[in-house]
Amino acid sequence: MKKLAIIAHDNKRFDLVAWATFNRVTLARFALIATRQTARLLERKIGLPVEELLSGPEGGDAQIAARVAVRQIDAVFFFVDPLAAQPHQPDIQALLRVCNVHNVPLATNLATADLIITAVSRLDELRVAPELVLDLRSTAAESLAGAQVGAVRVLLEKAGEPADPAR
Repeated sequence: MKKLAIIAHDNKRFDLVAWATFNRVTLARFALIATRQTARLLERKIGLPVEELLSGPEGGDAQIAARVAVRQIDAVFFFVDPLAAQPHQPDIQALLRVCNVHNVPLATNLATADLIITAVSRLDELRVAPELVLDLRSTAAESLAGAQVGAVRVLLEKAGEPADPAR
């Protein structure tokens, strides 16, 4: 089961509750992990089971970063308040950096959260029909790979490098 991490700064809790309420059915299909106040909010207001970590200032953001680094989290939804200083800003920056280093989807606002939850949900739906995924991979991947190889050959030829026909 895919695991999603959710964090919300104090001034973004209203946005989180509205977003999670709208996406409740989708979120319920995933294992959820959150910092303390966010986890409690999701459990009490939305009725979702959530693994509760430390609060952000106590190291909760760092705990999530550690799990991202070892591929235990598939996407992070971090409702950041860009207008308020945070006492644990280094931990926040570390989490953002780890998501970027490990190419883990990261939403820091509602618009991006909507896009990522939609994409993750659709990918999850595809996994329900593995034969469809295999078909997509075989057809689309071969087509894409062929196009990429062709593009590289053209670029090499333009640069005066001989294109290796064996590849």
